Amino acid sequence: MSDSSTFAIVNGMPRHLLLIALLLAAAPCFAKDKDKDRFLKPGPIHLDRGGRKWADKTLRKMSPEEKVGQLFAIWVRVQFLNDADPIFVQLRDNIRKYHIGSVVMSVPVDGPVLLKSQPYVAADLLNRLQRSSKLPLIVSADFERGVSMRLNGTTVFPHAMAFGATGKVENAEVFGRITALEARAIGVHWNFFPDADVNSNPANPIINTRSFGEDPKQVGDFVAEYIRGAHEGGMLTTAKHFPGHGDTASDSHLGLAHVTGDRARLNAIELPPFRSAIEAGVDAVMVAHVTVPALDSEPNRVATTSKAVVTGLLKEDMGFKGIVVTDALDMAGLTRLYAKDIGRAAVESFKAGNDMLIIPANLDASYRSVLQAVHSGEISHERLDQSVRKILELKASLGLNKARLADVSQLSTEVGKPENLAVGQHIADESITLVRDNGKVIPLQSFEAAGGTPEAALPYQSLTEVSNRLVAVIFSDDLRTDSGRMLERQILARVPDAHVIYVDARSAAGMKPAVIEAVEAAERVIAAVYVVPVAGKAMRAAGGHLTNTVAMDEATGSLLNAILDRAASRTVVLAMGNPYVVQDFSAIENYVCAFSNATVSETAAAKAIFGEIPISGHLPVTIPGIAARGDGLERLARSSSGQTSSGGSSHVQPETVQP
Repeated sequence: MSDSSTFAIVNGMPRHLLLIALLLAAAPCFAKDKDKDRFLKPGPIHLDRGGRKWADKTLRKMSPEEKVGQLFAIWVRVQFLNDADPIFVQLRDNIRKYHIGSVVMSVPVDGPVLLKSQPYVAADLLNRLQRSSKLPLIVSADFERGVSMRLNGTTVFPHAMAFGATGKVENAEVFGRITALEARAIGVHWNFFPDADVNSNPANPIINTRSFGEDPKQVGDFVAEYIRGAHEGGMLTTAKHFPGHGDTASDSHLGLAHVTGDRARLNAIELPPFRSAIEAGVDAVMVAHVTVPALDSEPNRVATTSKAVVTGLLKEDMGFKGIVVTDALDMAGLTRLYAKDIGRAAVESFKAGNDMLIIPANLDASYRSVLQAVHSGEISHERLDQSVRKILELKASLGLNKARLADVSQLSTEVGKPENLAVGQHIADESITLVRDNGKVIPLQSFEAAGGTPEAALPYQSLTEVSNRLVAVIFSDDLRTDSGRMLERQILARVPDAHVIYVDARSAAGMKPAVIEAVEAAERVIAAVYVVPVAGKAMRAAGGHLTNTVAMDEATGSLLNAILDRAASRTVVLAMGNPYVVQDFSAIENYVCAFSNATVSETAAAKAIFGEIPISGHLPVTIPGIAARGDGLERLARSSSGQTSSGGSSHVQPETVQP
């Protein structure tokens, strides 16, 4: 029989039978590879028997090196990356080399500017990384204001404090659900939200409008509803920053932040929202880099590395059984304590009781330090297996053991739905809060109400001339950001000849004469103050140390004072972020809080001051010396005849609006 025979014998077996045997042996491999290319359909988070079996089987086959890698989460900054791009190659290689278990989706930054991409770019990149990983990756993100915080073309929501101002917890439920549906559509499974911090300190530079408010019960109610909505959309949730970052006066991104309250205060203020989150079934709790002497008296012992806080309080006393994650390990509040041995930060965090180690300052050093601690017995194999099993079961609860890719063909129907965009705008509309009103400015007159309709202009041939009838001064942290751009468009749509001026810390002093000249000639003035909490916004303070603040800087603050000196009675100040700004400017006579610099909040603020929507928000925080929590002047929208119910009170006691 020749070698070309169809039934040739190879080692005693007919060739066709050998071929069949080889194909059958390879079938599991093909099936495994095929699983990577199946689309994951978002659904309820549920760990079934099959998922548990997969987690147990996978864990038994893993080496210590693979187990340690599952503990780590690293950045993935979404942008278009060719397969041969060095950034993509390094991401892919790090995932394989260190057996990474999770990635945190964010975007590149250029100074203060976030370089956002489109949903398709994100989904494609995440799919390619999933294919490159032996085990499925959990993809997390910081979507505190929805997916729009990181990607364009998605539903825009305001900051959490704006939700508190609406007073409607159902808004948090729909917020969680829409965010979940859009996140899962692009391949993100886990949100580092809701923020369970109680913002009881007006000087807090890093929480502020990220919190739902200052009342522990209200915060807890909003947190619980957000979790419920997110779970309906199939997204994992995280309560942060345990045991509470709301009563701090410094930014843990820059240095140590201290929670100084005693245990009684912690039980009454900081901890209740976390208890509400646990009762609502929150999937994870994120631990903060803050010192809490009432819980751990060791000097410079942050909560992240404190066994008393993570294991004793959270796991044992409060009974939390889910995943415990660190805040980013590259934050200065932690790294300064381990500057001489940066890898120890990961070891000490894991020993304290954290299950996942997020964004290590040095991945290689952190990975090797934890692995060495396992080999030496400092970290037991039982303890390591406990956390890795929880992580694998979390993946199985999402269905990642069966499929891992996002179906990009669904993006055009699932992301940015018009009805969802309308929900985000409606919530922002409901949040607008009137704190001071002298009865002379609000509502502003639009062009039509002032007597005329602008003539249509040809492209490139706009004939509108700027006048000083209405002057809008936009105080931005940095002119390179988008702050004020939507507000400007909204103002010009109503008053085409309005004079809009942008200033920031670098330009304020030089522009002061021109701004004051315009203000003195104006009939009405809008001063929009954009001050929002920004992580690690370093400013040099007295003594040379770095600090962070949510107050206006000296140059812009001086310019606002000058405007108020000349035109306080004609000026409405819009707080497009920090509501406490008014404390530094007692001359303000008309004060409106939007609690956010999101585009929907800019649109809502414009509609409110022009009388187009009712003003119904109420402060979710106390502004010391100015207004109490719950205060807010209510106003009806301007009727078609141009009449309103504005009245002329300068007090902040709520008024009853007739139905």
